[in-house]
Amino acid sequence: MNNSMELLNRIHSPADLKTLSEDQLPILAKEMRQYLIKTLAPIGGHLGAGLGVVELSIALHYLYHSPQDKIVWDVGHQAYPHKILTGRLNGMPSIRQHGGLCGFTNRAESEHDAFGAGHASTSISAAYGIAVGRDLKHEHHHAIAVIGDGALTGGMAFEALNHAGGNKNRLLVILNDNEMSIAPNVGAMSAYLARVITGKTYTGVKDATRKFLEKLPGALEAAKRVEEHVKGMIVPGTLFEEMGFRYIGPIDGHDFDHLLPTLENCKSLDGPILLHVLTKKGLGFSPAEDDPETWHGLGPYDIESGEPVKAAGAPPSYTQVFANTLADLADKDPRIVAITAAMPGGTGLSIFEKRHPDRCFDVGIAEQHAVTFAGGLATEGLRPVVAIYSTFMQRAYDQIVHDICIQNLPVLFCMDRAGVVGADGATHTGMFDIAFLRCLPNLTIMAPKDEVELKDMLATAFTLAGPSAIRYPRGNGMGLKLTAATPLPVGKAELLREGNDGLLISVGTRAQDAITAVEALSAKNNLNYSVLNLRFIKPLDVETIRAHLKPGKPLAVIEEGSMQGGIGEAIAALALSSGWHGAFEHIGMPDVFPEHGSQTEILSDLKLDAECITHRLKELSNL
Repeated sequence: MNNSMELLNRIHSPADLKTLSEDQLPILAKEMRQYLIKTLAPIGGHLGAGLGVVELSIALHYLYHSPQDKIVWDVGHQAYPHKILTGRLNGMPSIRQHGGLCGFTNRAESEHDAFGAGHASTSISAAYGIAVGRDLKHEHHHAIAVIGDGALTGGMAFEALNHAGGNKNRLLVILNDNEMSIAPNVGAMSAYLARVITGKTYTGVKDATRKFLEKLPGALEAAKRVEEHVKGMIVPGTLFEEMGFRYIGPIDGHDFDHLLPTLENCKSLDGPILLHVLTKKGLGFSPAEDDPETWHGLGPYDIESGEPVKAAGAPPSYTQVFANTLADLADKDPRIVAITAAMPGGTGLSIFEKRHPDRCFDVGIAEQHAVTFAGGLATEGLRPVVAIYSTFMQRAYDQIVHDICIQNLPVLFCMDRAGVVGADGATHTGMFDIAFLRCLPNLTIMAPKDEVELKDMLATAFTLAGPSAIRYPRGNGMGLKLTAATPLPVGKAELLREGNDGLLISVGTRAQDAITAVEALSAKNNLNYSVLNLRFIKPLDVETIRAHLKPGKPLAVIEEGSMQGGIGEAIAALALSSGWHGAFEHIGMPDVFPEHGSQTEILSDLKLDAECITHRLKELSNL
């Protein structure tokens, strides 16, 4: 790989980019791709999306004037080239690392990041808000939303299109169409297309034409190709035009001869405009082009082989254990169906899909629909499993409340990446699910201490008549021997260690560090705590908790979730109402959004690792 960066090293701001001639821009694009591939290899990151928007990013900053002109990226992982062009080239080796650049756009990081974006489908709403704010202040800068990587499958994007299209504010929406979200796009805007092509006029002409062309050698196949081309060229434009946008495109998003004059023309147009740009995710790195789902976001990789670098002998991840167990359970129970919101690989459901393709549904970036769709399935006697990251489950809260819990439907929510998520930082940290779910009637909530318990909790969920949720972390399990999944007694905690000097209640995988901390206290300070693995966040095992409370002795609760509204508050209230008195320590995630870094680093920052737990228990015991 040629490592020349002659042009790239000259770009420290968009102003530097404007000193280049147009015929130098393709050279710059090539250098940027090489730089991204090389720089991300040892650290990982969102490679594929960035490679796909190199030319578009260069063209935007070449013609517009950031930060006066506001460019909103959706979703933020498309913004790596944007970061490079806005003065952050030297910081790219630190991206998603502790103390380094954020993996998404971040207003606190740069004045060129007009709006923060870690979740999809937000750009048009934000950019339209910027446009309206500009007009209310009688200013004249441009507002641009770059929506892509499947974010248009999210309903919020269409809500914004509907609002913006009905008004006259100057707004440019660029649809970066790479036919991908994180997995290939599903569903479609094709409902509109279907309405057009099934109409009587269209079908009558089509049938008459077919009869004529069948008599001409090769003409019918040629006509089919033309038909598909016309569908793609005309119908999407008609859809956006009907929503009030002036539609332009589609154009080649990798060709500066197309991008530059088109964007220049867009600058002079009034009202809402939608520019349709065709790109290829992962362009310039063949492994990412061939497998864009895997290369959407990953850890370190080998440039030469194009293979991810994996730790030798690492135990299966919680995601893998979930996916394999669910597929096994579905082998025996035909009622089990699985649903994901554009994350079959990330949630592990690609494993389920291979074994049960007719029972696996990817609904696109549409978490609200995923939940209510599951509710509909449940009314037909099926057992839906909705696998969505904890941070994205927030987007479907009303549906969980109104469509599932009120109706007491047996839907299972499997929340991957619960707790500290690591390199993706605040936007992806799953710290609120305990707080926002434990207040809901009818819902059973579980958190396993290890991968064996995760298997058992999945089996438990299918014994319940109502809704349930399981939260589990990102990363590998402990390497325990996995046996057949066995249902647990509902609402019963597990005593891991008996002691007389206090009680430590642990939620989920914090149990491992809790045991380590208590054993250290016992060995060095002769202080013996009981350790209780809560297992069920709801319902609480009131009987077992009360049985192990020691009057006058300390009580501590550790959870990898927000302390505000966390389960520690419920346990403290239970202890006090039971007549217990003594010192109390709630060990959880404080009332701040965590930074990005490795999970180990962030757990240490938040004082949630074994060393910090030991120290806090010593203070609790006045040592």
